[in-house]
Amino acid sequence: MTAAEISRIAGVTRATVSNWRRRHDDFPAPSGGTDSSPLYDLEEVRAWLASRGQHTAATPSGELRTTLRLRERADAGTSDLLLLVLAAARRPADDLTGLLALPDADLVKQASDAAAGAADVVPDTEPVRFTDADTAVLRALLLCVRDEGAQTALGVLAERELEDSAASGAYRTPAPLADLLARLVPGSPARVLDPACGSGTLLTAAAARGARELYGQDSLPVQARRTAVGLTLTAGEGADVTVRTGDSLRADAFPDLTVDAVLCNPPYGDRDWGHDELAYDSRWAYGFPPRAESELAWVQHALSHLEPGGHAVLLLPPATASRSSGRRIRAELIRSGALRAVAALPPGAAIPLHIGLQVWVLQRPEPTRPAYQTVLFVDTVGEPSVPGRGGSRSGSVDWARVTEQILSVWTAYAEDPDGFEAQAGVARAVSVVDLLDEVVDVTPARQVRASQADVDPQELAHEAAAAREGLAAAVRTVAELADTASWDAAGASARQWRTATVSDLARGGALKVLRAVPVPPRAMAAEAEAAETGAYGGERWRTLTGDDIARGTGPTGQVLDVQAEQMPEIAEGDVLVRNLVGGTGPVARVAGEEEADALLGAGVHLFRPDPARLDPWFLLGFLSAEANLAGASTGSSTLHLSPGRLRVPLLPLAEQRQYGEVFRHVHALRTETQRAARLAEETARLLSGGLTGGQLLPRGT
Repeated sequence: MTAAEISRIAGVTRATVSNWRRRHDDFPAPSGGTDSSPLYDLEEVRAWLASRGQHTAATPSGELRTTLRLRERADAGTSDLLLLVLAAARRPADDLTGLLALPDADLVKQASDAAAGAADVVPDTEPVRFTDADTAVLRALLLCVRDEGAQTALGVLAERELEDSAASGAYRTPAPLADLLARLVPGSPARVLDPACGSGTLLTAAAARGARELYGQDSLPVQARRTAVGLTLTAGEGADVTVRTGDSLRADAFPDLTVDAVLCNPPYGDRDWGHDELAYDSRWAYGFPPRAESELAWVQHALSHLEPGGHAVLLLPPATASRSSGRRIRAELIRSGALRAVAALPPGAAIPLHIGLQVWVLQRPEPTRPAYQTVLFVDTVGEPSVPGRGGSRSGSVDWARVTEQILSVWTAYAEDPDGFEAQAGVARAVSVVDLLDEVVDVTPARQVRASQADVDPQELAHEAAAAREGLAAAVRTVAELADTASWDAAGASARQWRTATVSDLARGGALKVLRAVPVPPRAMAAEAEAAETGAYGGERWRTLTGDDIARGTGPTGQVLDVQAEQMPEIAEGDVLVRNLVGGTGPVARVAGEEEADALLGAGVHLFRPDPARLDPWFLLGFLSAEANLAGASTGSSTLHLSPGRLRVPLLPLAEQRQYGEVFRHVHALRTETQRAARLAEETARLLSGGLTGGQLLPRGT
């Protein structure tokens, strides 16, 4: 087990575990892993904690989480365990207590029979298979269901089960986003279909809003089981749950079904969606989708399953709105009145986190009603994020604000499309005639034009004045730093000295070189998805990234447990150097109080000097020298640093400190100069925009 897992079972922070390792000689020795990310034997750790009177704080769900992580079978998935959760939920607590008291062999048989009895929730899937190797996890799961409930056990399984499917692009729709999509369907639809249901988040959101007939299909059996079990547990009595396995486009499990609403987050960029064999399919009422337009195939599949007047809400990538290959289909969707609204979400709303996805609201045309003459566009890309949360670069989406903005605009538009009043920079209803041009681009940012005339002149003048004052103060600080000289000429020729490589210094114990260990992408993806959906039960760790060093900011990165386990902790006095040498901004910094206890992020090398032998500021100055970096880097267009090849002069510690003071001064000068440059750019932007927009006038005009 890792240090993060020790902190979890002991009920302490990871920093406390690090202190135990340093201060107690009898702390269990690592049984594997690496120097920066050691692994420990679970039983040895528990025995050590007990000897110190430190009782484990693990809850049944925590024990289940740890047992799943330590499960040794390479082929051990969670599909069968999902069925066992459902079977256990149907039994009283006394029955589960009796199962837990059985010998291992009897427990495996009873659990297998119970799970097999629940397998009919998704017909035609693989049979249940438990073995003696599953005994520990079976006991942990049954205990979790008995003491904390089936939903808690299901949430723990959700953290683990997508590691295999994440590599195939299967990601769970975040719960707040699923709620938004479900609320965009007018009224209270009774029958809802999700043809790419994944883990069932969208159908769960529909059930929460009163849907009683829930239909789902997914190509991955584990996903179908997950949806069926989750909905059966949450939808309540009276709900009719039907989930099937299979490819909805190639093998529709509900060919004759029409529903009140379709909710879907389909696969993106799938060129193997069935283009060749589905050329004459009756679903393509708006045009045969090109090979590169799988998303428009899903759009038409959703429309084909709607009753006249029914609504479909899909989450789609932004390219669907503008690719030239989909122009004709978009035109037909608009011309017929099927496309009602497109809303752009901020980056970080769902995987892929770096892309601003879009929500399409569609309605199957009613034969007796004229086609709509406008389409609503909403742009929330500029909405602020919630700082310090989430796994995306932009932070966590402020879902309350985004949801309120989109829903309020859509509700007003749906009630009176012709009388809808535009909201500058946020929402606008665009006529069909204007949309049917040569490109038929339905990107919200293109259609929602922010008017500079809507900016208040007094507010802009105040903002520009504040920026100018900040710039003036920064310029004064730069002038003061630049006016202080703490160096002399070396003489007729440059000083020469003996040097040693970082590798040599590390072998001699003068410093340590650490770096974050890469984590398998599918493990990262599964844990990120659990965090986005609220199923993640671990911690969020702040990290210092290469971008933080370049921008001069504090630690802004965040990672979850699976990455944190492979990242060393930063200590005050560490020297941090970016791996990518090119680009703008500083290459290195000395860690201070702000960085201490943060984790070392990706793309950063950590040099930890022995303070009795190396001064950190002296080390920073020479490690970040251009000539030194160039000689220790490899690559052509992108230079990657080889830290062991960097060279450091061999000087007495007292002399190192003299150099260090000057390097500290140079660092402050560079930092203030960059801040002044940013303020100058911001001031120029505000003044230029205000003058050209009419909010500001030249003095005397």
